[in-house]
Amino acid sequence: MDKKVIAVVGATGAQGGGLARAILADAGGAFAVRALTRNPASDKARELAAQGAEVVEADIRNEARLTEAFDGAYGAYLVTNTWEHMSPEQEKQDAATMARAAKNAGLRHVIWSTLDDTRTHIPLDDECMPTLMGKYKVPHFDAKAEADRFFIDAGVPTTFLRTTFYWESLLGPMAPKRGEDGRLVLALPMADSKLAGIASDDIGKTAYGIFKRGGELAGRTVSIAGEHLTGAEMAAHLGKALGEEVAYVPVPFDAIRAQPWPGAADLGNMFQFYAEVPQFVAARDLDIVRGLNPELQDFERWLAAHKTAFSGI
Repeated sequence: MDKKVIAVVGATGAQGGGLARAILADAGGAFAVRALTRNPASDKARELAAQGAEVVEADIRNEARLTEAFDGAYGAYLVTNTWEHMSPEQEKQDAATMARAAKNAGLRHVIWSTLDDTRTHIPLDDECMPTLMGKYKVPHFDAKAEADRFFIDAGVPTTFLRTTFYWESLLGPMAPKRGEDGRLVLALPMADSKLAGIASDDIGKTAYGIFKRGGELAGRTVSIAGEHLTGAEMAAHLGKALGEEVAYVPVPFDAIRAQPWPGAADLGNMFQFYAEVPQFVAARDLDIVRGLNPELQDFERWLAAHKTAFSGI
């Protein structure tokens, strides 16, 4: 049986890697992986090749090369990495290049990893949240949302996959920390609101479920999450997994925006959007996501799989 090839941009990253692994794990399935990467010699690229992926060198800013990399494929998973360059304009250019290459190659189904346009809910003139760069509320959300139109205008059959907060973020700077009294604290800028979170692997697994539906979801928006939890609920789950109490402390949005690192204002606004716009959670129907990805993890299950990663705190 000739398998349908899915070209995966960012195949060595979190989202694309999850999709590549999901396809490779389904040995009897109808799809094969073409892993696109700028560095085929990297350890992650070599690992994918060893598992049976076709690894192809390509750069999303080189339209001709990208079109070649898409040639003969059935579909593609397309994602950009905001934090690599911190430029909404670059993000839109990259998406436009990918849309043109997908059109040129005649791809039959594309999944574009996108996000919600925050300005739909918090207009630029709403002073409850600072406007950034003159035309965004949450730049890395709004730029991706604006880029949706490139795929629509090009006439590429596209599913718009709206992602959300990765629970893996809790393994880095946002991990629970010990206070001076020795107690663990989970500090999140979420007030008392629910945060729509997901395991990064489940983004790829859900994308695979979309591809398996054929063209049924082309032209549609699919908004995903693994579970919706308040900071206090997340702290309780963490406490259960770690065997000691974890206290939740809500961090003011302004405290995040005031941090000295690049992107702090963007992230502060992002958490304010998460916390103050309930439509974000409402759009993420977990039953629909489970229908596409029966292995969808809730937070407790994700924690059980990553318990040892918290051992150093």
